[in-house]
Amino acid sequence: MNQETPSRKVVLVGNPNVGKSVFFGAFTGRYATVSNYPGTTVEVSRGSARVKGQSVSLIDSPGINSVIPTSEDERVTRDILVKEKLDGVVQVIDAKNLRRGLLVTLQLAEMRSPLVVALNMFDEAGERGITIDIEKLGELTGIDVVPTIATQRWGFDRLKDKALEGKVSTLSAQYPAPIEEGIREIEKILPEGLGPKKAVAIMLLSGDDSLLQWLYEGNNPEAIKKIDEIKKRAQSRYSEAIGFIINKERLKLIDRVVADCQTVQNVRASRAREFIGRISMHPVWGVFVLLFVLFFMYEFVGVFGAGTSVGFLEEHVFGEYLNPWASRMAELVVPTQFLRDLLVGEYGLITMALTYAVAIVLPIVGYFFIFFGFLEDSGYLPRLAIMVDRIFKLMGLNGKAVLPMILGLGCDTMATMTTRILETKKERVIVTLLLALGVPCSAQLGVILGMLGAVSLKAALWWGGFVTLVIFFVAYLASKVVPGETSDFILEIPPMRFPQIRNIALKTLVRVEWYLKEAVPLFILGTLVLFTADKLNILVIIERLASPIVESFLQLPAKATEAFLIGFLRRDYGAAGLFSLQKDGLLDPVQVVVSLVTMTLFVPCIANFFMIVKERGLKAAVWMSLFIFPFAVLMGGLLNFILRGLKVTL
Repeated sequence: MNQETPSRKVVLVGNPNVGKSVFFGAFTGRYATVSNYPGTTVEVSRGSARVKGQSVSLIDSPGINSVIPTSEDERVTRDILVKEKLDGVVQVIDAKNLRRGLLVTLQLAEMRSPLVVALNMFDEAGERGITIDIEKLGELTGIDVVPTIATQRWGFDRLKDKALEGKVSTLSAQYPAPIEEGIREIEKILPEGLGPKKAVAIMLLSGDDSLLQWLYEGNNPEAIKKIDEIKKRAQSRYSEAIGFIINKERLKLIDRVVADCQTVQNVRASRAREFIGRISMHPVWGVFVLLFVLFFMYEFVGVFGAGTSVGFLEEHVFGEYLNPWASRMAELVVPTQFLRDLLVGEYGLITMALTYAVAIVLPIVGYFFIFFGFLEDSGYLPRLAIMVDRIFKLMGLNGKAVLPMILGLGCDTMATMTTRILETKKERVIVTLLLALGVPCSAQLGVILGMLGAVSLKAALWWGGFVTLVIFFVAYLASKVVPGETSDFILEIPPMRFPQIRNIALKTLVRVEWYLKEAVPLFILGTLVLFTADKLNILVIIERLASPIVESFLQLPAKATEAFLIGFLRRDYGAAGLFSLQKDGLLDPVQVVVSLVTMTLFVPCIANFFMIVKERGLKAAVWMSLFIFPFAVLMGGLLNFILRGLKVTL
């Protein structure tokens, strides 16, 4: 069957965290690709959507607060809007923050973009007492405005139908005469066939010099010199930066529009939600809220998920039925002992790879995804960032850095990519190191909680407390070694709300699907590595070489070497190996905590390693790994010495 090639192109634009990706997913379904935008490390999602019977190429651009870029993400969105031939722009605006969204609308109007607006989170605006006259807003902006609620897919069909019917907004700001004169002069110098010359001139006058290289490709120094002279002449008339003055004039216009179409009544949120939201950010009471959240996660994921669910799947489904049946079938069907061992032996693809991936890790991961989805949708995570801001400043970071680290509890690889939200290189390097060192991904954390849940809460506190201290210690040292400055902490706080079960279920299913696609093949690969090493007696050699460290220094059984070996493929696979040793009674409580601390601080998995190479460069990735491996073993040995020296009972 031939697939229709999209002939028209539409881009989704909006401020960060307004729900663009929800629209993209709903419009494109599963037919989407993610790749780097040419010449950058920023990933952009592209997919195909059906709009009124036509196949349309849809782009989900990175979030922006202005088309004057202050980060690589914003520069990519600016380039898409300026350089690509677009048939439509769908701007998603948070209805609670109309002023911020309309500032981007005005800039899109200056770019002459065919525009339709999705006024999203319309229900949350109402809950806050915000009423927006949709018809009046449409008249004032000269474009179609569609109210939407992304979490319920409300308004999606109407918005989709409007995607190719965008109009150029009539919004137009008047700037002071010297600035308007400078804009006209720059327009005359710009090359022909450029498109929105006025918008580009305003960007250049505002200080966006990144456009010059693209405009002239370094071949017209005379034009670049003239533009620079015009900018200096205009700037000489003002004590404030021209970009600031332009933005101030834009906001004056936007404020008039907002005043004409929006009314706000004082509506108090429910007292319970308001109280929880307030104490979650408190420097003292917020700690108790965090401890409650962690305790609930321990009980839900570690005790119930890893205990009840894993016990049922591993002992009954796999232990009593699937694995014995597979062994019997292998005896009857498979001709050689070698192949039987490959399938159902000690390192068999069924008895080890699938048992680890499906019976042990999958249920734990599923429960963690449910819990994490609840935290995401509740509005707690930004409040946690505010609560820890003071502590993070001691590490050369600010509270915003906690967001990639929390995302690391889902996947360190993806979290490493989200370090782009941090403003300075120093912050990005430090957080990347901390993610690789001590933030366990969802699958690994789930297994860890399962193992600790089988020991005691005291064991969990020793593990969590020691890893946290190590992270803060390394971050503090890194803040002294890594050059650079930290940025200011600015973060929008969403309302506290009770998450919708449907949304959490959808997120969980998507993440479980991702886990199965990514993890199971690596579990199989890891099992093949172990199987081959076992048949060639390489495992015996590795265990013998590692015994002075593993058995003497860490005081763990020699079999733990296998777990650390395959932990580089996937850290959760390594943790699953430790889980299996614990189930077989080969690890006492102290060994459980020591092995888990060592595994948590171990080298990043191979996927995260390649992401570090991509984001920070090969040299940084190698140096981080060379530091992390011996440091993890050293910390594991130190903890073993402390626990046994103090005769701690767990």
